[in-house]
Amino acid sequence: MQDFHKLKVWQKSHHLTLSIYKVTSGFPKTETYGLTSQVRRAASSIPTNLAEGCGRGSNAELRRFAFISLGSASELEYLLQLAYDLEILGRSDYKDLNDQIIEIKKMLTSFISKLAN
Repeated sequence: MQDFHKLKVWQKSHHLTLSIYKVTSGFPKTETYGLTSQVRRAASSIPTNLAEGCGRGSNAELRRFAFISLGSASELEYLLQLAYDLEILGRSDYKDLNDQIIEIKKMLTSFISKLAN
């Protein structure tokens, strides 16, 4: 069992989730149960699955949950693209958040590879 707090990828994904919550608080109220909810769930799923994987007790389980985190990161990447294209999310916020997601996806890919060895 690992302490997920010590994982750099968990720390970065947690920070991203906090940023997502702040940014989506400015989304239209009509999107509260739509895009806002989906974006928040996808973002929080990244660190949540890493935390759950760390509590499972084996590298194989941690790797499986890291793959789920990677899928959530890709989902979030698309949802932010959608919010940007719908002009709900500004260019600066979109670029900053997208850059963070790409970094996290690279970290997750590397982490998954290390767990396979």
